[in-house]
Amino acid sequence: MKNIGLFGGTFDPLHMGHINSMITVAGEMELEKIHVIPAFQSPFRDQTDGPSPEQRLEMVKRGLGNYSDLLVVDDREIKREGVSYTVDTIKSIADRSEGEKYSLIVGMDQFGSFDRWKDFAEILKHVNLIVTSRPGSDLPAGLSEYPPGLVELVEDHDGEQALLKNGNTINFVQLEDVEVSATEVRKLLRDKKPVTGLVPDQVKDFIREQGLYEAVSARIGAFDKFTEFCAGYLESRKSINVMAFDLSELDFPSEYTVITSGTSTKQTSAMAQALVREVKTKYGVYPQNIEGMREGRWVLLDYGATIIHLFYDYVRMEYRLEELWKDAKRMTVPQSGPSN
Repeated sequence: MKNIGLFGGTFDPLHMGHINSMITVAGEMELEKIHVIPAFQSPFRDQTDGPSPEQRLEMVKRGLGNYSDLLVVDDREIKREGVSYTVDTIKSIADRSEGEKYSLIVGMDQFGSFDRWKDFAEILKHVNLIVTSRPGSDLPAGLSEYPPGLVELVEDHDGEQALLKNGNTINFVQLEDVEVSATEVRKLLRDKKPVTGLVPDQVKDFIREQGLYEAVSARIGAFDKFTEFCAGYLESRKSINVMAFDLSELDFPSEYTVITSGTSTKQTSAMAQALVREVKTKYGVYPQNIEGMREGRWVLLDYGATIIHLFYDYVRMEYRLEELWKDAKRMTVPQSGPSN
């Protein structure tokens, strides 16, 4: 029976860490092929400013051209469109294949939340799981360190492998990893810094040809006005204690910032989502990065020169970020909503 790996992701962009992980796992687990499957839209990732699904697919095709004997580009999630649920993809592969056994490759960060994936138990009926860990990261020492939902599926565990009650396995592979992440690469590209050695040359050339990962500043224009717009919109949504600061004369990662809070995590996430939609409508951009949207405790929207912090109010009182900016210039928050 052929042993085939499945490696999915947004690949925004494909980088050498992805490639190193796949090649290492193929050697350690004796995989004959790995299907590399770019997602159309990850269920765990919010919409951010960047390349289209088709452009991400093209980066994968170009970047893996030298590895085609082992790494096979699979475009089924791009063609299917919509949210890319792993269970649907695996069923579409496994139900139509004979003489092949599949292993789904995930990182330790994904493994930690695996029991929150759609139909995770159904996934494990069709595939083994291979979990990779970067240098310095510890593999689970026992079942107490597994995601709670997985524990009841495990028959036995010896530290390097878990045997599931259905006969499939969870295997752990320690990587000698390339120290790079897609988030780091995107930041370097937007700051116009070199990414040589971090992404394949073919990917780097495509990014340049297509003008991908350009900073959003050209579309936003004057960030002081943009900051006032965001603060005014949040004020109009009855956010709690909206404050805006000009940090341009201080040593902070952004030039401007807005901070506000909601009465619940649900309200905080809803305010953040509404602001993202409003900015997209007016300025035509999504944030460069989003953190914390699903939890709603502390949502960060990164628009480059302006970073917006939306807190659940009790969490805001715990962190007191405003005190970091006590020497910064306070900006006027429009009281009747954002100005045009």
